Amino acid sequence: MCIFQQIAKVASMGAFAVLLAVPTAAAEQGGRYWVTKTTSAGPSWRPSAQDSQPTTMTPAAPSSELMTHPSPHGRWLVKNSTKRLAAKQSRTRSSLAATARIAPVSETHRLILQVNTNDAAAMNLALNNATNVTEHYRELREEVKIEVITFGPGLHMLRDDTSPVKARIEQMALSTPEISFKACGNTQDKMRQAEHKDVPIVSQAQVVKSGVVRVMELQETGWTYVKP
Repeated sequence: MCIFQQIAKVASMGAFAVLLAVPTAAAEQGGRYWVTKTTSAGPSWRPSAQDSQPTTMTPAAPSSELMTHPSPHGRWLVKNSTKRLAAKQSRTRSSLAATARIAPVSETHRLILQVNTNDAAAMNLALNNATNVTEHYRELREEVKIEVITFGPGLHMLRDDTSPVKARIEQMALSTPEISFKACGNTQDKMRQAEHKDVPIVSQAQVVKSGVVRVMELQETGWTYVKP
């Protein structure tokens, strides 16, 4: 009976030794002894060869690489920003183009006022318009040139012997040099032939060969034409 007890005891001890050897070998195979999982390393923990190697930190990707491989969201932001910038530039170009279209051809404003009737009211209306336009651009500190061109019966406006507005023309010539007066030479010749006498023109006016041609030539160079 004692022999059987000894055999059983030996067998039990052998089995116990095998049970101890298995986890120990497994732990050594992984590089460390198995220990109870804790929040901090205890005295029973030993680093393995793998743990003892220095840790190599992977550097962050340079900005150029990030830009080369943007995320889908980043690509959407870049694309959306590009669209907004293009739209803004387009609006700016359109605004500049519209400003260029309405900009005056010249810095100096130029106006033609025609008088072709022997009517004192029409003559004074032309002088009123010339005065108002001159004062307007003076307030804006902008230059303006105005020509009052007479032909046909309207030549009486500038005739020294028959003009109903002679005194006013003399005063305007001194106060508003922006306004000039032109008398049609063709009309003057016809009146001279019809009246058999000289047809004098006020000293403030200049005689041109043809009043109508003068209007045409000024318009062709960008002058604005108005008939009172």
